[in-house]
Amino acid sequence: MVVIAEFTVEPFVEGAPGAHVQAALDAVRAAGLEPEMGPFGSSVQGEVSVVSRAFTELVTAAMAAGATRVSVQVSVADG
Repeated sequence: MVVIAEFTVEPFVEGAPGAHVQAALDAVRAAGLEPEMGPFGSSVQGEVSVVSRAFTELVTAAMAAGATRVSVQVSVADG
């Protein structure tokens, strides 16, 4: 099953993503996913097993780098 996962890493500073955001993005990329960055969050698309493993690493890396909150929403991709 393919899912789309949207995530926001806080604290949020417009135009200046901190080390906690970069750590999250690096973790997702290391899992073989390419995040799409938006103005208020990012998203990835992939098989549910890949995305769920990636998000374990994302949360761990972001919190270790100073994140105070990681919000995630997962939806089944259309098609």
